[in-house]
Amino acid sequence: MAIRQILQLGNPVLRRVSKKVDKIDEPTLNLIQDMKDTLYSTTGIGLAAPQIGVLKKIILIDLREGDGPIILINPVIVAKVGQEESVEGCLSYVGHEGKLVRPKKVTVTGLNVKGEKVEYTADGLLAKAFCHEIDHLEGIMYVDRAKKVYKLEEE
Repeated sequence: MAIRQILQLGNPVLRRVSKKVDKIDEPTLNLIQDMKDTLYSTTGIGLAAPQIGVLKKIILIDLREGDGPIILINPVIVAKVGQEESVEGCLSYVGHEGKLVRPKKVTVTGLNVKGEKVEYTADGLLAKAFCHEIDHLEGIMYVDRAKKVYKLEEE
């Protein structure tokens, strides 16, 4: 469909809380396709609808390991286990990374594109990606949770 502009830190839309998706209709599916097109035009692994200016509770994650994307509508973290420090970047804050603490393991529920309830239990990078993208739906960016944020050196 279309590659959309990814909003950058400082844009007030990124600080707003997204609305629950009540109906998975053609406009919602078109938005999800735009999210895919936009994510795949980057080297990122996740995108939330607010990052392209749409305040709807939809996330897309693809670790690019051949499993294809995870699309979750109205995602909620229902369980968290442990903690570990990690380094994260964000398509909405290009050229920077930060150190922060995330859960080691999470369980997330939501709806798939067919409107069916799905549940994922994840650890490692996928757990961090779920936390990162779901934070975007609440107007939270990783820099808000980071102990330290630093500019990446250009190669």
